[in-house]
Amino acid sequence: MMVLGADMHKRSHTIAAVAATTGELIDDRTIRVSDEAFLELLDWARALDEERVWALEDCRHVSGSFERFLIGCGERVVRVATKLMSEARRAGRERGKSDRIDALAVARAALREGVEHLPSAQLAGIELDLRLLIDHRERLIRSRVALNNDLQWHLHDLWPQLKLPVSALFSQKWSTRIGRRLARAEQTARVRIARDELRRLRDLTVATTALEAEIADLVAQVAPQLLDEPGFGPLTAAKLLGEIAGIERFATEAKLARAAGVAPIPVSSGKTNRHRLDRGGNRQLNTTIHRIALTRARCHPETQDYLARKRAEGKTGLEAMRCLKRHLTRRIWHLLQPPTPTENNAPQLGLP
Repeated sequence: MMVLGADMHKRSHTIAAVAATTGELIDDRTIRVSDEAFLELLDWARALDEERVWALEDCRHVSGSFERFLIGCGERVVRVATKLMSEARRAGRERGKSDRIDALAVARAALREGVEHLPSAQLAGIELDLRLLIDHRERLIRSRVALNNDLQWHLHDLWPQLKLPVSALFSQKWSTRIGRRLARAEQTARVRIARDELRRLRDLTVATTALEAEIADLVAQVAPQLLDEPGFGPLTAAKLLGEIAGIERFATEAKLARAAGVAPIPVSSGKTNRHRLDRGGNRQLNTTIHRIALTRARCHPETQDYLARKRAEGKTGLEAMRCLKRHLTRRIWHLLQPPTPTENNAPQLGLP
């Protein structure tokens, strides 16, 4: 068997084929990004070996078209996180950096990690729609916050005595009041700019509200069981589903924990037995699980009792929170499992 590592760029892809048993380079090729070039590359790979695995550097938009092409042709594809390639580069005999060196590092990183342990790529489904909608909402929120800050300074310059509640301009009540006051004011350049910004702020608020309703409907269709859990709202559940991108990619809950960066890493030596924080993994997924843990720690009695037991065992507050995040990952994995013919619902797993 051979592994084909791919270094992905917007206009070109470089592929390095290595032997799965030795890691030696068999051949490499660079192509321009196009459907015709993808077909030629696939013919080249099939001529090299009948049994093969494609290891693609996980670049989302850059690697998406090639990944979909390979899966559509029945090829086996795994995703390699960029951080896994650094060790392969350092261990390589060839110094420097090039697309060929990077492609070779991707293939060897996949071999070192084990292709069976890497997340398998699959054709995008509703999870991709959720991730795109969530990302779009976050961009709208950032634009709205920046616009709101700028508008607040214009209003302060016009009326220093005006005091607005926090996030007041996002509400219909206060935006209407401020709009009327700006309409009555002398139409200077600052007032005209403030009126324009207020109008755009209203449009962004309407768009964000509609987007949140659409996301909530999709989550209710795909994973309504998440919405019944304490600490899971529609936006949090959508972020989880979008970043996990199909729970079937993870054979065990331990693999999901590793991908989310919540699995503890052993750093024991001699009589010292301890674990350290994993700073790798999908940081977006890690942040979402951390947000759920904070919410449950604040308002869920069972979670509060769990944290108290962990502290009684001698763990610090941070260590207890890490234990909680690891348990929540296990819970999420079980909740997202497809129901079997003998069970209709996900198993009820209480906090240990």
